[in-house]
Amino acid sequence: MNTQASFASALFDSEQPCPADLYCGNGADPASRFAVYRNNVQSSLINALADAYPVVAQLVGDEFFRAMAALYVRCFPPTSAVLSDYGHDFADFIGGFPPAAGVPYLADVARLERLRVTAYHAADACPVPLAQLATAMAEPQTLGQLRLELHPSLGLLNSPYPVVDVWAAHQGDDDWQGVDLKNIDLCQGQSALVLRHELEVEVFAIDAGVACFIHALHHSQPLQVAAANALAVDPAFEPSQALALLIGRGAITRLSPHSEV
Repeated sequence: MNTQASFASALFDSEQPCPADLYCGNGADPASRFAVYRNNVQSSLINALADAYPVVAQLVGDEFFRAMAALYVRCFPPTSAVLSDYGHDFADFIGGFPPAAGVPYLADVARLERLRVTAYHAADACPVPLAQLATAMAEPQTLGQLRLELHPSLGLLNSPYPVVDVWAAHQGDDDWQGVDLKNIDLCQGQSALVLRHELEVEVFAIDAGVACFIHALHHSQPLQVAAANALAVDPAFEPSQALALLIGRGAITRLSPHSEV
C-alpha cells in the first residue's frame, strides 16, 4: 500500500495506528496531531449524515445513529468532494445493518430523506405554460400519444411501510400537526412523491395508481400507456387528478409527441 493509500485508510479507521513517516514541523507528536485530524474528518462526515437523515436519527436516537454512521464512514469513505453527495447509499447500509433490524421501516425512511436531498440539489427547469398544456389537453386525437417530461427534482418511492406518515410525524410543519407515530399502522404500505416546487421540497403520499402513472411518465411512456398501467394497478385511478397534481406543482417541463426522439 502506498503512502497516500495508507494515510487514507488510517484516516477513516480509528483502530489503525498513525501512518509511519508523518512529520510535524513544530515538534508536536505526529500521532496526537493525526488523531485530532482524523477525529475532525470523521465527525464532519457523521454530522453530514445527521444533517441529511434527521428523521432516521430521531427514530433511533443520537447515540445509536452516530455509532451506525461511524461504521458507515469506516466502510464507505467519500469518493467525491461534494459533501451533499455523501451517504447516497446509506439506506442500503441501514437495510443490511443487523442492529437496526428492530426498526424495519428505517431504511425506507432513509430513502425518502435521500430523495429530498437529491430534489433540493437537482437542476431547475421551467414548467410548461398553462396555455400550452390546455391546448394539448384539448386535442384528444393526439393526447394519448403525448409524452410528458417531468421536473429533474421528481422522485418516487414505493414502500411496504407508511414512510410518508412516519416522516411527517417528525416534522414541525403545521400541515402535518396531529400525526402521531403511535397512531400509524406500520404494516400499511405507502408510495411517496418528492418534488421541489419553486424553492420548497415537498413530500406527498400518493396512491399506488398515481405512483405507477408518474413512474411511467418519468420513463418516457406516452400518456395512454401510463394511464393503462395505472388502471391495471388501481381500477379507480383518475388520470385527471394525477395530472392536476403534476400541473399544480409545476412538474411538467416539456411536451412532445411519442414519436419524437
